[in-house]
Amino acid sequence: MSSQISKDTFNFLSELHLNNNRDWFTENKELYTNAQQNMISFIENLISEMGKYDEEILKTDPKKTLFRIYRDVRFSKDKSPYKTNMGASLGVGKGSQKAGYYLHVEPEKSFLAAGIYMPDSAALKTIRKEISLYSQDFLKIVNDKNFKKLFKELDQEDQLKKIPQGFEKEDPMAEFLKLKNFIVVYSLKDEDVTKKDAAKKFAEIFEAAKPLNDFLNRALEF
Repeated sequence: MSSQISKDTFNFLSELHLNNNRDWFTENKELYTNAQQNMISFIENLISEMGKYDEEILKTDPKKTLFRIYRDVRFSKDKSPYKTNMGASLGVGKGSQKAGYYLHVEPEKSFLAAGIYMPDSAALKTIRKEISLYSQDFLKIVNDKNFKKLFKELDQEDQLKKIPQGFEKEDPMAEFLKLKNFIVVYSLKDEDVTKKDAAKKFAEIFEAAKPLNDFLNRALEF
């Protein structure tokens, strides 16, 4: 297991950004294979560290966490065939209606995230009801000192202008009920990713987000 993501992995992604075409990728397939193996080894270590506070995460297969590097260009104006990042979803199957953890590795754009992104309408409604009914439980999580230090607040990028139907306009949780995603993000510097103890540090950051995931998954057990 690797406790860090190697600089070679970063260098591969940087080169791919400059040479995003099939010929270069084919000629340098070994670089991709090495980067992929480094990521899997790192994720195996990360899962082991997270397992110290979340036994369920130990069931995760490191090899199945990575997203494909090949882009779906069918409906995109950008026809670049490859993603210039490596992403991994931990603790939840891709596309599942469940809160989990996400690792994004990309030169100058790496980050950690937790929560649930773009839940379907049924899951979204259920989460909003849980927040409205158990507001004190939710506020205790998002106002926690360590949580706020690491994440500040839930991502506000995509939200409704008005409170959704089915909820009172005066609901004290109105601002949270307008959200369409329930995620927190921790931005990483390149040197954070390549440090020797990166797996341990990332696990500690994810641990701070675990209460949010637990709350969301409690709501989604329907």
